[in-house]
Amino acid sequence: MALQISTRNSGDITILDLQGRATISDGESEFLRVRLEELIAGGTRKVLLNLSELSHVDSSGFSVIVKLCVSLRGQHGDLRFIKPSGRALMAFNVLHLLDLIPTFDTEKEALASFRAKSDFAQP
Repeated sequence: MALQISTRNSGDITILDLQGRATISDGESEFLRVRLEELIAGGTRKVLLNLSELSHVDSSGFSVIVKLCVSLRGQHGDLRFIKPSGRALMAFNVLHLLDLIPTFDTEKEALASFRAKSDFAQP
């Protein structure tokens, strides 16, 4: 299945529900990259990727996600994941991305983690 991206917001947090594959073969990774760059150019600084329906990710998809994380953190933003599963989860574990990017079982927990961090960031 080709990659489908649904975008929604919860306050200043942009949630992307990813469904399908994020691979180079049919341009899905490029589609994801372009969409994420548009969000960042528009001022998005907090991104929550819902990976529960992402079936497959290859190196190009990982590259897009890592670049997103670096870009957001460089602009005082951050990235979180919701529930990667299946082959995507195995690949995220192998690359240790789950050690670098906070991952949650539910959207509610992930959203709360953004808010908790911002509460402590104020001087």
